[in-house]
Amino acid sequence: MERDGSGGARRALGRLLEAVLASRGEANAVFDILAVLQSEDQEEIQDAVRTCSRLFGALLEREELFVGHLPPEDTVMAGSQGATRKYKVWMRHRYQSCCNRLVELLAHPSFQVKELALGALLRFVQLEGTHPLEKPKWEGNYLFPHQLFKSVVGGLLSPEGDRSLLLSQFREYLEHDDIRYHTMRAAADTVHRVADGRPEVPVTFWNNAFTLLSAVSLPRRESGVSSFYVKRAGEERPGGAGGGAARAAWTPLPSPQEHRRAFQLMWLSFLKHKLPLSVCKKVLVIMHESILPHLAQPSIMIDFLTRAYDIGGAISLLALNGLFILIHKHNLEYPDFYRKLYGLLDPSVFHVKYRARFFHLADLFLSSSLLPAYLVAAFTKRLARLALTAPPEALLMVLPFICNLLRRHPACRVLVHRPQGPELDADPYDPGEEDPAKSRALESSLWELQALQRHYHPEVSKAASVINQVLSVPEVSIAPLLELTAFEIFEQDLSKKGPEAVPLEFIPAQGLLGRRDDLCAQHFTLS
Repeated sequence: MERDGSGGARRALGRLLEAVLASRGEANAVFDILAVLQSEDQEEIQDAVRTCSRLFGALLEREELFVGHLPPEDTVMAGSQGATRKYKVWMRHRYQSCCNRLVELLAHPSFQVKELALGALLRFVQLEGTHPLEKPKWEGNYLFPHQLFKSVVGGLLSPEGDRSLLLSQFREYLEHDDIRYHTMRAAADTVHRVADGRPEVPVTFWNNAFTLLSAVSLPRRESGVSSFYVKRAGEERPGGAGGGAARAAWTPLPSPQEHRRAFQLMWLSFLKHKLPLSVCKKVLVIMHESILPHLAQPSIMIDFLTRAYDIGGAISLLALNGLFILIHKHNLEYPDFYRKLYGLLDPSVFHVKYRARFFHLADLFLSSSLLPAYLVAAFTKRLARLALTAPPEALLMVLPFICNLLRRHPACRVLVHRPQGPELDADPYDPGEEDPAKSRALESSLWELQALQRHYHPEVSKAASVINQVLSVPEVSIAPLLELTAFEIFEQDLSKKGPEAVPLEFIPAQGLLGRRDDLCAQHFTLS
């Protein structure tokens, strides 16, 4: 096809499009249109994508593509079948080639090309639902274009490159119930195919998969599905003007319970594999809010969360949220849970990104009055020991935390009422012991709090001095202190109003060099 610049190519494609749609005798011009999809020029590819979208969209609406199981092209063209059937089979093969090329363009370096290709493919998905290319098994059967949509999801989850920007464009389609449901099924199949078919899966694939899976959010309503992207021709969508009878007959999707099961299967197919730690962190961050509430059986996440909790470090901190939900709402029994929680208390806990979340959950786990005194004493002593090297913003949260533990568990107040306790060099508490039951914390004392009463920061010294008086019955809320930062402390100090100005010289100065008898005026003069 001859063309002169992008404008000439656009006009040439327009003429070819009009010719193909006007006469079946010009059908071979489709090859020229598809050839431009292979071009190296970005502008030409965009024009070709738009042309193909209009061309095959019109052919689908006019039902000029073969319907049913697509036979081999050579067999049909060499046979004695009618010209109309041959044309429809031939054009259906061209349509298949166009869709395959559009899926390949989802990996194009240009985002504009990828965005156009995605839009064209999803338009074909919508039109194939209205004008199916498969024969229904029974009258009125709803046919969703599974194969085409699965190839789209496979292109979005490619292991070859980052698709996060394109997936953000795809997110708007997930507002439709049918797209969301079939995305969950297609994503589960794609993850299974890619992860099980490669000895080593690239991190890029896991990042793409997480981006897509985390974008799927089930609605909290249980009244049923109501928003559809793909609809049947000649039938009203639910909520339209077709009346109650039409709404009752239009049931293309399973129930909300089936959606929850598909959501659960999607995440299980993803989490059963060995994920990179960076992806594992992202999953744990959204586990308690975006995954567990929508699962048909939340207890199936026990294995994943317990494995994550056993890894240690930030991974264990993040796994606490999900474990908390399973323990309190689904009766999970986790052996040595408090021993593991005790092991997470190390100097780094005051500096990690998820410090506020960890102490919020630790406060909840240690809130029960049925916990044994030796266990609470071990946590109290470990926190007090770590407080000796903690920054001020962490101390202002940890010290009320310790005092709250003493308020909840009166049996542990012996730690601050032991005047005849051992000397510091003979402290019975063993900070290296992993088992809180063997740490001998109840035999020790909270001398660390007395040491912190001499802290350089006055607010820390004031917080540590609380134990010098009788502890009040109501607890002090630590919620406002969980996310306190050094910058906020500095700003608070700057905003404080200090005392009136202190005079530094009882004899007022006179002149720039002072009075005549001053030492400065005796040796210097202004000239």
